[in-house]
Amino acid sequence: MSSEVAQEMTLASSLGRRHSRLGPATTRRYVRAGYRLLGNHSGIQICRWTRAALMGRRRCYKRWYGIESHRCLQLTPALQFCNLRCIFCWRFHTSDRFKAEAVWDPPNMILDEAISAQRRLLSGFKANPFAREELFKESMNPVHVAISLDGEPTLYPMIGDLVQEIGRRGMPSFLVTNGTVPSRLQDMIERGIEPTNLYLSLYGPDKQTYDSVTRPLVAKAWERIRTSLKLLRVFKRSRTIIRLTLVKGENMNRPECYSRLVVEAAPSIVELKGYSWLGESRQRLPIGAMPYQTEIKEFARRIEEASTYKLIAEDSVSRVVLLARDGSTMGLSLDSE
Repeated sequence: MSSEVAQEMTLASSLGRRHSRLGPATTRRYVRAGYRLLGNHSGIQICRWTRAALMGRRRCYKRWYGIESHRCLQLTPALQFCNLRCIFCWRFHTSDRFKAEAVWDPPNMILDEAISAQRRLLSGFKANPFAREELFKESMNPVHVAISLDGEPTLYPMIGDLVQEIGRRGMPSFLVTNGTVPSRLQDMIERGIEPTNLYLSLYGPDKQTYDSVTRPLVAKAWERIRTSLKLLRVFKRSRTIIRLTLVKGENMNRPECYSRLVVEAAPSIVELKGYSWLGESRQRLPIGAMPYQTEIKEFARRIEEASTYKLIAEDSVSRVVLLARDGSTMGLSLDSE
């Protein structure tokens, strides 16, 4: 065994000692992919846009939402814990993917460990001659928290408390959910807890397409997301966003049905994102399932025609098109790069 592999296994064992559900093999896969495991069920990974921003290069398209890539903390409180097995997902799907934790960590511990781990992961940029010193110093104090990355965050029972803890520390939160646990959203509404940006992923225009693309591990997944779509209207302080992950030949059809669902939910923003042929998804889909930017834009135009939403921005590098209600900028920063 090489010294490099031995060190990797030691690191994986150390970082995953409290992630007993994952097991050593799965833990090693996460560590190799650049993740750091936190507590019993959480994790972080440095986004490629964070690295690019530190070098003074291009920033993530989520700059539109006010996110500074080099100061963004990307975490999940539900590592390898999801109730869907989406065919376009770049992550690997293990047999225990929907096995709940016996012990759930408190939000303040997750956030503290995430910030500490992020600093350690970024520490090497201090000596990087191409990294900008002022940006590196800022990166040591993240000011945005994206709750996404891996798994389904709302499966974490204290997701509302985590959003609240992030807000208590004066940090904007970006909660991404697949909408299959509407009770968590309802709980936040009843408690007056709202993330800065609430991002709901919609993977199909109808039940048949949705089930085919997501391969749910829970009953009535389509009915659950329909409930969550209706709850979006109730959030008043959050910027609400519906995201369509478009896979050519799978769910990139029936734009009029997507339009009806959008009108029903009345989000601030609709984001159309093209599927990328990455990771494990390459074993499930052909490269031709990736739509071109021109195709995404045309699909957006068809949704636009059947709704009050208007195209306000696009990012061809990330293959994203943005629609906003009544064409309003909704307080977005629509600079171009």
